[in-house]
Amino acid sequence: MTVPYTRDPVDKSYRKMVRGMDRYARDIALAPQSTLRFQLLPRLPTVKLEGVGLKVIGDHIALPVAMAPDYSFTLERKQQALDEDAALVANRKTSSMTWRALVRSAGVPEGMRRLGDLRLECLVGMEAGLVSNNAALFAWLSDMLADADKVCGSPEGNYLQFAPRPLFGATLHSGARVEALPFRALYAGGTQTPATLPYCDCQVLLDRSYYAPIWDRSWPDDTLIGFEYMEEAEGPMPPGVASKEAARTALGEPAAAQRFDSGYEVWQYQYPPAAPKPPGADGRKPMAELVLLFDGGGKTLKFRRREP
Repeated sequence: MTVPYTRDPVDKSYRKMVRGMDRYARDIALAPQSTLRFQLLPRLPTVKLEGVGLKVIGDHIALPVAMAPDYSFTLERKQQALDEDAALVANRKTSSMTWRALVRSAGVPEGMRRLGDLRLECLVGMEAGLVSNNAALFAWLSDMLADADKVCGSPEGNYLQFAPRPLFGATLHSGARVEALPFRALYAGGTQTPATLPYCDCQVLLDRSYYAPIWDRSWPDDTLIGFEYMEEAEGPMPPGVASKEAARTALGEPAAAQRFDSGYEVWQYQYPPAAPKPPGADGRKPMAELVLLFDGGGKTLKFRRREP
């Protein structure tokens, strides 16, 4: 006798995951020298991925899924699993983890990401239903948030990417064009609070999260993104900002601030740019920014300036 499987609402749909694989094949021109995997990342502070296991489970089928050391995996296509509308089930609460597509092109320098890969990750991830924001909170939103092309092709799409380590900055490189991502492109926009974090895929990965400009076609697919990490060696400080107290005295209250579970904290100050700029497509008046990184004791570790 076979006991039919009853799916938990937060399990991942095998049909949707295969649709994501189909989307990868359809848009492979974004990353023609790439491979596709899927990856698990922790979402809750209590989640440990060691020993995590996955199975594709339907009414009459159960297929183990091999997991790599980085908690990435591939899925084989099984018609029976599709026919039974099987689910991808973990031996942890599915909602306790963040799921992402992982597209990697050959030849990308170590520690960098290629923009075409990130564009394809977004399309695959949205098609596969991998974004795991709380359904009850976001149920009122329009179908736009489930439309891969709209999410990945809009500056308001807000598809989060994650760096390997806590970020201090990220910079785009395309030929002679070099541009640092603004503060609002890091840390899920730099606006998360303890009340909103439980509804974000970035809950325990906030300091690693960033928004790549995948919607901006002025950056070609071969654009590379380099990262500066929080724990990298500190540099010389501008005068008067050696600590949080000194920065507050010299510069006033920051325009934005974000504190992380690690104890690190970042502050952003805004000021008029060296050369006046017209408002951007989003209507914002471009501003220059100074970002400071503090350790848990309030000491300033590093800074960066960015002109629009």
